[in-house]
Amino acid sequence: MNIIMRLLANGLILLFIDWLLDSITIDSYGIALLAMFILSIMNMLVKPILQLITLPITILTFGLFSFVINAFTFLITSYVVSGFVIHTYWGALLGSFLLTIIQSLIVKKE
Repeated sequence: MNIIMRLLANGLILLFIDWLLDSITIDSYGIALLAMFILSIMNMLVKPILQLITLPITILTFGLFSFVINAFTFLITSYVVSGFVIHTYWGALLGSFLLTIIQSLIVKKE
């Protein structure tokens, strides 16, 4: 049940980011929920592989390259989900950064 509540809250956060940024467009709340579901799958499957491949550059940048990896998974999600459009890479970077910050402030993780 907790996972469903987190998914619903993250969908609202994603809609807020859509309202905040011009470079991200989401058609509806259902699309936002689908995008969050796909993003969760991307974070479970694709992100660890990317982190392993880019480990040397992540170490050199003191972990800041992980923001680029987050933006990349965010961008891949926009290609998979129709109705969730990210117009620029910088929009993906800022959107993923805002999503991470707002999630850490609002959504309680156990």
